[in-house]
Amino acid sequence: METILVVEDEEPVRDLVSMYLKKEGFQVETAEDGEKALVMARSFTPDLILLDLMLPKLDGWTVCKEIRKTTSVPIIMLTARGEEFDRVLGLEMGADDYITKPFSPREMVARVKAVLRRTKQAGEQNALLSFPGLLIDHSASRVEVDGREIQLTPKEFELLWFLASHPRRVYSREQLLEYVWGYAYPGDPRTVDTHIKRLREKLKNNGAKNFIVTVWGKGYRFEVAE
Repeated sequence: METILVVEDEEPVRDLVSMYLKKEGFQVETAEDGEKALVMARSFTPDLILLDLMLPKLDGWTVCKEIRKTTSVPIIMLTARGEEFDRVLGLEMGADDYITKPFSPREMVARVKAVLRRTKQAGEQNALLSFPGLLIDHSASRVEVDGREIQLTPKEFELLWFLASHPRRVYSREQLLEYVWGYAYPGDPRTVDTHIKRLREKLKNNGAKNFIVTVWGKGYRFEVAE
């Protein structure tokens, strides 16, 4: 049975979300503030976290940032605020999806299942990709350049893994948001550019060649030398 941690300070919303998830066969744990959410996320390993942004004690952005330091557990953010800035920041922090209140409980359940399905499929992929000077180990979330491990954020790793899994194929920013973030993003796709820039810098600073190529007017591709 998969366990969902629901972090929501409004009791009616928390109870409604919990009820629908339990009906679908999920085990549900709840937290009403950010501090408790961090304690619970560290005390056991949920399969997914539904995280409200506007929380007492610690806000959802801070909670997400702290969780991402140690785990890549899927996170879906819940908020009553629908501004583009909030969506971008949530994705930048490492959220896997974003739901704006008020939302349909059935849609919420569908999104939970979709994110869990993508996570499971990713885990079933070939666990190792090897290129000249670059090794990507999916099972350990580990990247090595010339035998030296480099540190990537969870989303940087997922982005590199996805592109490297489909070498020479060009993906637009919108496609990368959909495939890597799992989010049909309606606004500014600059979050992809930001992650690409950081990823390139980390690879370059550790001696790797430029594997990620910009295709002007189209997007990005992972280039493998002949």
